[in-house]
Amino acid sequence: MAASQRNPAITPELLNQRAHGYLPSLMGIHFVEVGDGYITGELPIRHDLLSPNGYLHAASVIALADSLAGLGCVVHLPPGASGFTTIELKSNFLGTALDGHIDGRATLAHGGRSTQVWDATVTHRETGKVVALFRCTQMVLWPKG
Repeated sequence: MAASQRNPAITPELLNQRAHGYLPSLMGIHFVEVGDGYITGELPIRHDLLSPNGYLHAASVIALADSLAGLGCVVHLPPGASGFTTIELKSNFLGTALDGHIDGRATLAHGGRSTQVWDATVTHRETGKVVALFRCTQMVLWPKG
C-alpha cells in the first residue's frame, strides 16, 4: 500500500466508534463516507455551537473540517506509521449558517511518507452555500527505534 492509499478496513462506522467520547462526538460530528483520497462528514447545527451573536461559531466549522482531515489522515497512513499530528491549519470563511446542517468533504492533496496535506470544503446543506475552505498539514509519525 502506497503512502496515499486508503486502508479499506477503516469504515465510517469504525471512525464514529473511535471518536466516541472525544471532541468530534461531543460536537455531534458524524462521519459519513470514506473513499480513496477523501472522507465526508456532517454536523447538525445546535444553539450551543453558535457564537453569542447568533451565527455559527468559527470553531464549530473548524472542528468539522479538522476532524475530517485528521481521520482522513488515519485512513491513509502509510504502512508502519504509528499516527499523525497536525502541524498547520488555515481556514477561509466565506459565509455562515444559523440552523440546519453543515457538511464537509476533505480530500487528500498530498500523501507522503512524512506529511499529508488535506483540503476541506464545508457547506451549508440547506442552501448549498460554501461556509469555509480549509487546509491542513499533518506530520506522519513513525515508531521510535
